[in-house]
Amino acid sequence: MTFGKTARIFSTLSITLLLAACGADETTEEGAEGSSDFDAAADIHVITREDGSGTRGAFVEVADVMDENEEDMTTPAATVQNSTSGVMQAVAGDIHSIGYISLGSLDDSVKALSIDDTEPTPDAVASGEYGVARNFNVVYGSELSEEAQDFYNFFTSQQAQELVSEEGYVPVDSEAEEYTSQGTSGDVTVVGSTSVEPLMQRFAEAYMELNPDVTIDITAPGSGAGITAAIDGSADIGMASREVDEEEASQLEGSDAIAVDGIAVITHNDNPVNEMSLEDVSSIYMGDVTTWEEVSE
Repeated sequence: MTFGKTARIFSTLSITLLLAACGADETTEEGAEGSSDFDAAADIHVITREDGSGTRGAFVEVADVMDENEEDMTTPAATVQNSTSGVMQAVAGDIHSIGYISLGSLDDSVKALSIDDTEPTPDAVASGEYGVARNFNVVYGSELSEEAQDFYNFFTSQQAQELVSEEGYVPVDSEAEEYTSQGTSGDVTVVGSTSVEPLMQRFAEAYMELNPDVTIDITAPGSGAGITAAIDGSADIGMASREVDEEEASQLEGSDAIAVDGIAVITHNDNPVNEMSLEDVSSIYMGDVTTWEEVSE
């Protein structure tokens, strides 16, 4: 190969690499979805939970995302996420997005909006000032085994309700009696809400420290699945982040609240919108408000 041919090949390769580098810079500058600067004229990217999610059921009811027949009217343009963490990751990665999660699951990866001039805090939920809230419920479909009943009793004990406060939720009984171990043993299965699961895990850890011969297995496919599992007996206890309906209640032996949780409406940390009316939230989720510049100040 001659020197001239080698030089031409090197020159062509250099230009190709330079163009590739420019393209990489351009991609980085524009960024993936959500990494660019906020544009008020941009479409609002609506993030919601899946059908059967207790958080979705409670949210559409409290935020009035329903028609006159109380049917869920969430815009079909919404992106569905199947877990609390999925909603948080989607919103954290997209500056034009909006979502909703359990207040107790909120961390600094996203920003919670004030709704109707009220910040979402446990105190505001407890006082009723922050109205976007719901109960965390537990249910069972038939008479519980000794070990399952003992764990169920633990939920409203002093120790458990202190954990409720520590995790950022509101206790249902601030004067609960202290739990004393009965020395039970066996296995307990708990199935249900992804929003309730973190609190239930804390309950299980505390309970098993006091009852080392009990094993508690917790899975979280959603509130609807948890209620169904309690009804059909495939789980001892179901977790639900919504209220049971009349048909479900007729098939259950018991249903009780273990905590009160706010629903935080969340956006990307760099989104300049910090507050919103509940009416705007409803309009966004029904698809009537589609851009950020339409949101009332």
